[in-house]
Amino acid sequence: MDFLPQTGIWTMIANATLMVKVVMVILLFMSVTTWSIIIFKAIAFGRFKSRIRAHLRLFETASDLVTGMKLLKENPGSPLYPIGYGAVLEIQKLEQTKLHPNLKFRVAEDNVRRVLKQGVSSQLKVLSGSLPFLATCGSSAPFIGLFGTVWGIMHSFHSIGLQKSASLATVAPGISEALIATAIGLAVAIPATMAYNYFLGQLNAIQTELVNFAGTFLNRAQRELPWMKREN
Repeated sequence: MDFLPQTGIWTMIANATLMVKVVMVILLFMSVTTWSIIIFKAIAFGRFKSRIRAHLRLFETASDLVTGMKLLKENPGSPLYPIGYGAVLEIQKLEQTKLHPNLKFRVAEDNVRRVLKQGVSSQLKVLSGSLPFLATCGSSAPFIGLFGTVWGIMHSFHSIGLQKSASLATVAPGISEALIATAIGLAVAIPATMAYNYFLGQLNAIQTELVNFAGTFLNRAQRELPWMKREN
């Protein structure tokens, strides 16, 4: 028994030309991948933000810089530990240099700040993976669907020429089949664009949290390490 009407969407897709079907398959792949990324990123961003806040509180409430880094190290997967660890390595290298205190202070502040910035950028780079694909889907999916539609309409007009009939009954089926490609393209592009903009906002918020940690780390290092204080 056929549960779908002959004019249903699945029937129109089945009757579409080969090129239109290829376009639909591409859009289907883009849609499945887009929703997979959206779900994965939503979970990853939520966990990342909660870890940042929890671990930042641990670091801020620690008695000193060393204790704070130990607390972060004891939490596997801490997004703050790699940032702080890179700065600690740089501080250890600077401690071994034989520079004038004022010069060492200026070099230390610039170097540690630079290392912290690199650590923040590394974390953001990992977190922002796959987001360019969402941007690509959001911008290209409508045009891919439009290509399928144009191709389908061209095929419909070619059929009209062969049948030598321009009646609505002849034109409508082919055009409606072609327009499905545009509809599918928009169905892919709209959630991809919305998700990309949302995750971009979340990424900016996470960047602010990481920069706050970097500032807190640098302030504690300057307070607790005597050679990082300016001497007149």
